[in-house]
Amino acid sequence: MRALVFKRYGKPDQIALADIPRPTPKPNEILVQVHAAGLNPIDNMIPKGTFKPILKFELPATLGSDLAGVVVEVGSRVTRFKPGDAVFASIFDLGTGALAEFATVPEDAAALKPPNLDFVHAASIPMVGLTSWQALRERIRLKPGQKVFIPAGAGGIGTFAIQLAKYFGAKVGTTTSTGNIDLVRSLGADEVIDYKTQQFEEVLRDYDAVLGTLRGDAVETSLRILKRGSRIASLVGPPDAAFARDRGMNVVMVFLFGWLSRKIIRRAGKIGAEYSFVFVHPDGRQLAEIGELLKAERIRPVIDKVFPFEQAKDALAYLEKGRARGKIVVQMR
Repeated sequence: MRALVFKRYGKPDQIALADIPRPTPKPNEILVQVHAAGLNPIDNMIPKGTFKPILKFELPATLGSDLAGVVVEVGSRVTRFKPGDAVFASIFDLGTGALAEFATVPEDAAALKPPNLDFVHAASIPMVGLTSWQALRERIRLKPGQKVFIPAGAGGIGTFAIQLAKYFGAKVGTTTSTGNIDLVRSLGADEVIDYKTQQFEEVLRDYDAVLGTLRGDAVETSLRILKRGSRIASLVGPPDAAFARDRGMNVVMVFLFGWLSRKIIRRAGKIGAEYSFVFVHPDGRQLAEIGELLKAERIRPVIDKVFPFEQAKDALAYLEKGRARGKIVVQMR
């Protein structure tokens, strides 16, 4: 089968389409014929070696985390799915990839595709959906009436997280460029800051939570808009000691991540805020709940551009420019 693989870390010329063996599902896995694969920024970061100390791959490795497709084979212990089922899933952090004609998926990572979505739109959802769900519901524990700041509202995470926060009954503040103001307002954003003309920290006040989506000093800057007892869930780091312990890392890594996050934790503590680093994990049951929201059209996918499989490497290059409105999807079939 064909797959987009990277052979070594660190060099873009090591990424290419290649013929590799079709995988065989384990007893707890399903084999999916991939119709579409959604791209995420981490798909560009992995082959550079950014997450080499955390994510383990056997090289050459297939890229991609999100997929939608049709089950063609099931393992001996699988009970929730059968051949012919249309499914979607995130296989991030499972040592395999979605940018391939076929992919194996653990049964507990998959969910039935919402019937009102085609494969392209379904493939755009898993990682941004699960990340938003795990950050807003599990870490921030967002409540109706609370105010949450979700920067970069027109991006892949932002377009989904704004809608989910509104479903939870929250008020949402966001940042975007002039040309995307109407888009983020249509998704439910209540306070919209045009970052080309305003600084969000000079406008927004008394927020209960921040979803950290931007690298650099944006998370620290967002402390200025928070009130006491607030929560910060960062998707971009710095990683903290709790993250290292959850992944079973040794004491050296626990100490290192604790040291890396000490400044933001200390500054957050001064205003009575709580900081945590969120590293998404696949979860089919959560994805099924998200699927119900999509089916009911409480949340709609936002897609910027669709690339054919033969141009998957170009799709990654387009994503890396950081200007996409919503998601980038690669279509296999």
